[in-house]
Amino acid sequence: MARRNRRYAVPGAAQGMQTLKANVMKNEGYRVDPDRPDDVKYEVAKELGIPLQPGNNGSLTTESAGQVGGKIGGSMVREMIRLAQEQLANSEQQSR
Repeated sequence: MARRNRRYAVPGAAQGMQTLKANVMKNEGYRVDPDRPDDVKYEVAKELGIPLQPGNNGSLTTESAGQVGGKIGGSMVREMIRLAQEQLANSEQQSR
């Protein structure tokens, strides 16, 4: 599978997103190499019964790929929402 060249709107955000992914997936119970957090997708795929392998996955359906990405991305979004809510609550307490 070819890695997409992602560009984040905030310079330097890529490292933070990789760290977030590693922490979130570790909290979800997956083994994560902090230096290679993208590799967690293979463990997620195995759990879901999806034959994702390093290299060419041309025979993989879009639905299957979406299941893997959705599990990872969904967990990351839930954590970002939790962090934002926590930050808002803290800022409200400080302004009182």
